[in-house]
Amino acid sequence: MRTKGEVLSDEQITEWVRKAAHAADDKLGLRTDAFFVGDVLGITDWFVVTSGNNSRQVKAIVEEVEERVALDGGPKPVRVEGLNDNMSWVLMDYGSFVVHVFDEEAREYYELERLWQDVRRLDLGLPTAPGPSE
Repeated sequence: MRTKGEVLSDEQITEWVRKAAHAADDKLGLRTDAFFVGDVLGITDWFVVTSGNNSRQVKAIVEEVEERVALDGGPKPVRVEGLNDNMSWVLMDYGSFVVHVFDEEAREYYELERLWQDVRRLDLGLPTAPGPSE
């Protein structure tokens, strides 16, 4: 269990990012990707992006991510936004990383991968993930 004010290592945060991405993939998240935004965005280090085919799948992905990160000794989200809406975009803020779970229409509209195309990607080892660059 972490104590308040404990400094987390980059390796531990990266492992939780991987855990979140794999949890999403296990619930059939589509095109799951993780990229490092810490050099250009001062509020977090990593984004995990995935999508589901419908609101039920988006909800299942969100629940699985939260459970699996916690089981690995990771934090609970600081906040979760979008669960009470139509679940077209649920944002899970873990502080050092943020998980974005979209439905396909919202993902295509916001195009976070295009917006962050020049940042470093994390090799997640997933069959549907984009090619590695870290």
